[in-house]
Amino acid sequence: MFDHLGLPVTELEEARRFYEQALAPLGIAVVKSYPDAAGLAAGRGHRGEQELWLTRADHAPTPLHIAFAAADRAQVDAFHRAALAAGARDNGAPGLRPQYHDHYYGAFVIGPDGHNLEAVCHEAEETQA
Repeated sequence: MFDHLGLPVTELEEARRFYEQALAPLGIAVVKSYPDAAGLAAGRGHRGEQELWLTRADHAPTPLHIAFAAADRAQVDAFHRAALAAGARDNGAPGLRPQYHDHYYGAFVIGPDGHNLEAVCHEAEETQA
């Protein structure tokens, strides 16, 4: 549906360091950097282009919720640990969320600028490699 998203942040370098550390377990890294923006992409990104832009905001942005796809539950767990180590606040430990569906396994953190970040795996545990 989307080609890419822009996520406003007040401190670009701080946010870049946070997102690089927090999203590394999901295979997401900075691929482009400009004075007022940094572009991140997953190794599996289409055309090898950035899929998420961190953009410098002039004022505190309205917090957003972004869910990142994880290949398996271990990646969800690793994202949660990495994000907390990078300075995020816990907003929901890794675990099943059956209110969404039987195999919804997610973890939530509050990152820089109050954005609610999630890693989620939709696969049943027995179908994971």
